[in-house]
Amino acid sequence: MCGITGFFVNGPRAGCDGVLRRMTASLRHRGPDDEGAYIDSHMALGVRRLSVIDLETGRQPISNEDHTVHVVLNGEIYNFAELRKRLEGRGHTFRTQSDAEVIVHAYEEATFVFGSELRALLECPDVPRALSLESLSRYLLFECIPAPYSMLADVAKVPPGHFLTVSPGARPRLEQYWTARFAPDDSLTESDWVERLRAQLDASVQSRLVSDVPLGAFLSGGIDSGTVVALAAAASSPRPFRTFSVGFEAPGYDERPFADRVAEHCGTAHEAILFSVRDALALMDQVGGLLDEPLVDASFLPRYALARTVRRSVTVALSGDGGDELFCGYPTFLADRPARWLQRWLPPAGLRGLGALVNGLPSSSHYGSVDFLLKQFVRALPYAPAVRTQLLLGGLVPADQAELLTPAARQALAAFDAYEELVGTIEQTGLRDPMERLIYQHARFYLGDQTLVAVDRATMAAGLEVRAPLLDHRLVELAGRIPTRLKLRGWTTKHILKRAAAGLLPATTITRRKQGLGVPIASWLRGPLRPMLDERLAPARLASRGLFEPTTVARLITEHVGGRRNHRKILWALLMFDAWCDHYLPHARWA
Repeated sequence: MCGITGFFVNGPRAGCDGVLRRMTASLRHRGPDDEGAYIDSHMALGVRRLSVIDLETGRQPISNEDHTVHVVLNGEIYNFAELRKRLEGRGHTFRTQSDAEVIVHAYEEATFVFGSELRALLECPDVPRALSLESLSRYLLFECIPAPYSMLADVAKVPPGHFLTVSPGARPRLEQYWTARFAPDDSLTESDWVERLRAQLDASVQSRLVSDVPLGAFLSGGIDSGTVVALAAAASSPRPFRTFSVGFEAPGYDERPFADRVAEHCGTAHEAILFSVRDALALMDQVGGLLDEPLVDASFLPRYALARTVRRSVTVALSGDGGDELFCGYPTFLADRPARWLQRWLPPAGLRGLGALVNGLPSSSHYGSVDFLLKQFVRALPYAPAVRTQLLLGGLVPADQAELLTPAARQALAAFDAYEELVGTIEQTGLRDPMERLIYQHARFYLGDQTLVAVDRATMAAGLEVRAPLLDHRLVELAGRIPTRLKLRGWTTKHILKRAAAGLLPATTITRRKQGLGVPIASWLRGPLRPMLDERLAPARLASRGLFEPTTVARLITEHVGGRRNHRKILWALLMFDAWCDHYLPHARWA
């Protein structure tokens, strides 16, 4: 061991050499064999050396070939010979036999690479393309890869509400600057909250209308996008505000009539497109590259098609993203109370019997079919609340994930549990109110890691900027102060938002059933997409990659195509992963 010391100054300063000598001399007992120093206009390094390795030439500080990097070391690098050989193979020239010299050359190799999307990072040869099996497991649970993780082992994401500071010679520092907080205020009446929410909605929309280029909005015909459009159209008057929507041939999935009604009510210049299975087929060869990371959200395809249409008319589009998460709009919020009741009062045998009864129901591919929702509900019942909520949104239960993965993949993941990781993340929030935990989980994972990622990739691939007024931080903070009883009132979702939107939208828009941008993937996989399913998930192809059990996947396909079960989510997840691998890891194999 040795003794090191030094200081950093902002520019040349008189007397630095004398100060450094005295600091170094005070450590003579740690290094009686030698003394060294380096001083420039910013940095002073001093060392007292106890010579153990390379007694003749290993004096410190040690520099690189062109004397631009200097190092002092207090410690031992036990694998320095191995590191030296590797660095020499990359063209570095060593002048000593010291273990300390590997540091300066390794520092030259250190590279911090960043980019808005993974594709930018992978253009840098220093970024390895190594799949993270842990993130594959997360993907099968979340149907996306939650931040800060990525599908590649040595790549991380900056989570929402964080900033990353990088300085030469220092480890990158990740810090949180903002997070959604809950501080319910019961001192205000419901009417007070309606007034404040309406005012903030208007302010949030107004602030996102600033643009020197044409601007419009996505319009689904629901409350969230409808409220944004109503306020934006009023602010843009007398010029007609432009709105856009996408629909499908399958009536249960087609929201165009509802969007037309809102557009007419608000007086917008509205344009709608039809997205067909033929359009989906045309995009399948591109989707792996467009996604950037695997994502199960099938709405990505029609979103991308709509974004290309919108971009011909405007450069910026407003969206209604965030309303369902902040104001309890999803069916999962309604399911929580009965799920907790059943978990408390129904014994395990009763839960199994209920599951067997529900799983015996005929399978339907209609949007939001009762059988599909009930099957999602009962399969999630046995699990902890956080895992149950995620399973209601999508993803595999632990047993199904284990059956899907090959023995080698399961063995590699033996020490990792994505489900426990999720439970730990929710517990760390310190939230105790069940509804606040639900809101946080939906916003953190479903909105932040899936919906907003899908929107960003789909729209930016078309060169279209999207702004989400409902995610204005002032609106999110206001929502955190509104008591949850005003968000979920009995079996009425988004109660307070519906009251704030009253008068802005047709009454039928406010009262109609919640409908997301669903895609008729289940029926498409039984029909026109079937050949692609058989080709991309062929047993030989799966065996070659080495991650998924061919027999399990074959059973899933047979059950789905035969109409016995609706496996659309996991089959689409496998297709998207395969498409992503083809683009980013085309030759990778796992054993």
